[in-house]
Amino acid sequence: MSKSESQQSRIPEAGLEPDEFDRFSRYRKVVMVIVMSWNGLLSPISSTSVLSAIPNVAATYHTSGSVIGLSNALYMVFMALSPCFWGPWCQALGRRRSCLASSVVFLASSIGTALSPNLASFMIFRMLSAFSGTAILVIGPAVIRDLYRPLDRATALAGFYTGTLVGPTIGPLLAGAIVTYTTWRVIFWVQTGISAISLLATYFLLAETMKVATPRPLEQLPLSKKVTTFLTMTNPWRVIRPFKSPSLVITAVASGSLVWNQYGLLTPIRYVLNPRYNLDTPLQSGLLYLAPGVGYMLGTLGGGRWADYTARKRYEQRGKIFVAEDRLYAAVPFLMVVLPMCMLIYGWSVEKAFGGIVVPIVFMFLQEQSAELIAGNFFIRYIFGAVASAAAIPATQAIGIKGGKAEQVSYTACVLTL
Repeated sequence: MSKSESQQSRIPEAGLEPDEFDRFSRYRKVVMVIVMSWNGLLSPISSTSVLSAIPNVAATYHTSGSVIGLSNALYMVFMALSPCFWGPWCQALGRRRSCLASSVVFLASSIGTALSPNLASFMIFRMLSAFSGTAILVIGPAVIRDLYRPLDRATALAGFYTGTLVGPTIGPLLAGAIVTYTTWRVIFWVQTGISAISLLATYFLLAETMKVATPRPLEQLPLSKKVTTFLTMTNPWRVIRPFKSPSLVITAVASGSLVWNQYGLLTPIRYVLNPRYNLDTPLQSGLLYLAPGVGYMLGTLGGGRWADYTARKRYEQRGKIFVAEDRLYAAVPFLMVVLPMCMLIYGWSVEKAFGGIVVPIVFMFLQEQSAELIAGNFFIRYIFGAVASAAAIPATQAIGIKGGKAEQVSYTACVLTL
């Protein structure tokens, strides 16, 4: 970060009148955070719900599990691309309108996925689901920025991210139960029902949180200028441009390493743990996702409060000057010790089948507690997630679990060196 940028970041946020964060009651704020957290379940659930059903989907379309894994990687690619568009759109159109639009498209895409007659249509509707569902992961933090003061945001963000991080572990459990007793298409009919609830909750409970006193840029323009102004405002490069700052790049890559670990852990579970521990059904393997899910939830809720505590402590030490980067100090012990240690022990215990199934479950739980202590850029995050999803099964077959986890630890070490 340049000196001018560093100085600017150390100035308390300008232009934020005391009453800007008091437009809504505490109860109304909590309700809106809950709605956004529920909405945030959708795309992450969909990103992993197919994992427990990979062999079943592959059999339906007469293809291999690696190809279905590749379709999930494409899902992650569109999750990565989505913020580049929805970020500018929610600034131009407002939070509520953007959220409603994305919910409608996700609902339609879920129906399309459930009815897909062939692999091509399945992949197309999955990509549309990713593009629309990930909008909430961008709009949610923007809503929280509108509602909460800087020193209170990490706790509110933790509540929101509970949905986005628990979602990837609920999906396989739900899917495992479904494909054990019925067809995999029911997974996406259930997803359709969840997205319908999300759409109704958004319509009735989510208010527009952009500052009331500041009209949206397009509303004051004549019709002839609206189109060109809208295209300028929604240029995807607006999202990429801030990466000229090395600090943002390093933070995003560190965050990406967590998603790499997340999807590298979750994707091959049915191919790895089922045969090693004689698990016979998708439901049994789906239950294994509960361990990282509980870790995500506890790590997110505890991590948000820990990050706010760290920021407040440094805020007081600095003479009541707010520096957003102070929250990153909260993540250091988890990235340096907990995550690499748990990755190695998990990989070694599964490779050697040591200690029965208890050891991998415990260390899947522990390593995920650090998951949301770092707020990252979704574009970088899900590019890493896409690579991990595509590579997990082939890498597991080629070099084994222990080797794959050692590779992840090596990557994390490189990030820490930066």
